[in-house]
Amino acid sequence: MSSKKYRFSSLDRYYMEIAINLAKSQKGLTGTNPSVGCVIVKNNEIVSFSTTEINGRPHAETIALNKNIKKNQGSTVYLTLEPCSHYGKTPPCTNALIKSKVKKVIYSIEDQDSRSFNMSYKILNSNKIKTKSGLLKKETKDLYKNYIYTKKKKLPYVIGKLACSADFYIYKKKKFITNEHSRNVSHLFRYENQAILTSYKTINNDNPKLNCRINGLTKFSPSKIILDKDLKINLNSHILKNKTSSKNIIFHNSKNLKKISKLKKKGAKLIFFKIEKDQYFNLQKILKKIYNIGIHNLLIECGKSLTYKFISKKLINEFYLFKSDKNIKNKLNMNVSNIKRSLNTTYGHKSYINTYLDNDKLIHYY
Repeated sequence: MSSKKYRFSSLDRYYMEIAINLAKSQKGLTGTNPSVGCVIVKNNEIVSFSTTEINGRPHAETIALNKNIKKNQGSTVYLTLEPCSHYGKTPPCTNALIKSKVKKVIYSIEDQDSRSFNMSYKILNSNKIKTKSGLLKKETKDLYKNYIYTKKKKLPYVIGKLACSADFYIYKKKKFITNEHSRNVSHLFRYENQAILTSYKTINNDNPKLNCRINGLTKFSPSKIILDKDLKINLNSHILKNKTSSKNIIFHNSKNLKKISKLKKKGAKLIFFKIEKDQYFNLQKILKKIYNIGIHNLLIECGKSLTYKFISKKLINEFYLFKSDKNIKNKLNMNVSNIKRSLNTTYGHKSYINTYLDNDKLIHYY
């Protein structure tokens, strides 16, 4: 029987919804691997469940199958994503499913990894494990939109964000534009991404920490990627002084050996990168390099100029604009109306997100 003709029951949907919620709980924390939800059911009872471990290993199937080994035989396994069938840093999950003698595997969508795409159906069925796909496909496609994009484009999935006043100004000094609620949402973006990209100008002007400061989530603070062509970054900046200095990556085009040595002593990883004829980095090539070093979910937090360049070159997949209800125009401020116009012309969709930010607004462009 083909998966197209198979009619999923209300119980099938119920168990898959649980698997989807499990996968959501680890989204953004599983490195280059997708967060997969796994639920194992026998005699209409959940006997085991799991999600992909932080940083991507072990896989959800392996963890769940090892929790209650005696009850695996004859069970049904619900997965948000097609189980892997290739050898990588771990053996194929299809092997584990076969060895456990499960009766049926139901997964939602195919894995976009070319090594596994549409392979498990044939492998599992040939080993007398009934295999069906397509359950709650719409929901899981939304869950894996980042993963699908990175696999197809070989680029990181990029999210941009910016905070401005009601009259579209941003501060240059250490004052908050938006309220505490908006800032907490901003920290959630940091928690959900592997790295933050910024420029040396932002580091030198604002001296930000660029970490996640939500209680319980601080250990998930992202790596920092700094674009600094001439290595002008202040050696006394917060990000070079704290305990996570080893998570700093600096793209540069400098031959200043003295500065290079000092930065390396502070734990920073330096990447020498060519500049174009206009004396700037090619941002598309920068993103390609970031993908190749294993960062597939990237948040951009930088100043007006670099933000505008990323948007105008259509290199940001989604953008979030935090807008205060206050007007703050004065000589120290910088207007970002051009960014607002660029957002309206670059993205096909715009929505206002209700995040209970009091009088602040959050506008999502996608």
